[in-house]
Amino acid sequence: MKSQIKTVVSLTVICAVVAVLLAVTNYITAPIIKKNEAAQVNGALSVVLPSGEGFEAVDISKYELPETITEVYSEKNGGYVFKMLTSGYGSDFVLMCGIDANGAVVGATCISSNETLGAEKEYGKTLVGATGETIDGVATVSGATRTTDAYKNAVRDALNAKIILGGGSVDLRDETQILADNLNAALPAGEGKFTPVFITEILEGVQEVYKAENGAGYVLKSGENFIATAADGTVVSDVADDVKTAMSDNAKKLISSKLTQIDISGYADMPTQIEEAYKTDSGNYVFHLKAAGFGINGDAWYNPSGEYIKIKVSATKDGKIIACETVSQKETDGIGSACADKKFYSQFNGKEQTNYKEIDAISGATVTTNGYKTAISKVFDAINILKGVS
Repeated sequence: MKSQIKTVVSLTVICAVVAVLLAVTNYITAPIIKKNEAAQVNGALSVVLPSGEGFEAVDISKYELPETITEVYSEKNGGYVFKMLTSGYGSDFVLMCGIDANGAVVGATCISSNETLGAEKEYGKTLVGATGETIDGVATVSGATRTTDAYKNAVRDALNAKIILGGGSVDLRDETQILADNLNAALPAGEGKFTPVFITEILEGVQEVYKAENGAGYVLKSGENFIATAADGTVVSDVADDVKTAMSDNAKKLISSKLTQIDISGYADMPTQIEEAYKTDSGNYVFHLKAAGFGINGDAWYNPSGEYIKIKVSATKDGKIIACETVSQKETDGIGSACADKKFYSQFNGKEQTNYKEIDAISGATVTTNGYKTAISKVFDAINILKGVS
């Protein structure tokens, strides 16, 4: 017992000493680190905006700027230098960007980062000349998508900040916020809580459907329009009568769609990728799939997870995909994990056996992309098997 007490006391003393040493070290090094970063910032001013003269710090508390912007310096010719803090593959990703009076990127550089592949060291050069209208066209680096995407987004924030500082206005909402605002505006009774509906029927002119969690109704996205219905599918939005009729028919079709599970154990030739199959009253199919991406077929370099990508697909009896969605995945974070982005999996919507391969692959994730496409191909095989087509 005494030896145990001694051990506890010893450990407590050691921990206390270590904590004091760390505190002292931080007290000594923190000002040095801050000073070094300040020197880097000052040195970067002329690097990212070589033609700049008379740099002065701007009080950004007077403006509503993107959250990534931490410091701003103006110069007498109308240009600005922005310091940004963002997160790529790691946190504390510090960048600086120079923008001239015309709103074009003159230079961009990384001050410090915890990124692993080093893509941030040279990526700023590819952004030179970019404007708010052209920056989306600048490609990210294959295999370092998360890092270079974060870099590009931060520079986009700087371009927007330049407009705001010049007296202009910019919509700083991201896609998630814009969607939420549109849903709320269309159906206020939904109280701001909506979930996407997986579409199992052909809905003419409808790309997405959202259901109010409180049961108040649905919102159908048709092009750029958000049209609300009551819980029974009756349109409540103020739209033309023909649109009201069409959208109400779509909503009621979706609401009434019922799924019946198919016992696939009796089909000897059913692809192993098909885990579950269902049929709607209208004759459409819904499949739950597993795709062998990098998690299964990858090498040890990126530590494959051993997990399949889980996918849900609805398709017509004629073999046309209605909707595709990634349910879960454990692909390489920041690379293959992009298979969970709507931008990727929605490419399969409307595809058939003749053209399902015609999609944009995930940059730097060939194994993930190919595994996903292979699983999708089995949807068409499964439909033929269930229909008795050899």
